Amino acid sequence: MKVNLVSIGNSKGVRIPASIVKECGLGDELEMRVEDGVIMLAPLRNLREGWAEAFEKMAAAGDDAALFDDTLENEFDAEDWTW
Repeated sequence: MKVNLVSIGNSKGVRIPASIVKECGLGDELEMRVEDGVIMLAPLRNLREGWAEAFEKMAAAGDDAALFDDTLENEFDAEDWTW
């Protein structure tokens, strides 16, 4: 699809047709990056999207045991922090 680059103040922009916005699930914010001279636009995703479901699956499979003992003491914790 051919689109025109339009002036927006000191910048340039492209109008994205509503049908493409809907098809791609775009919201008000996008992730934009350049790869090999090509502008890539993608829906902005939550970095931790899907983590809750993944943790639930791990717990159901019994694969959620701690990897290390988090009760280990260290010098930092033993210092007196009162002023």
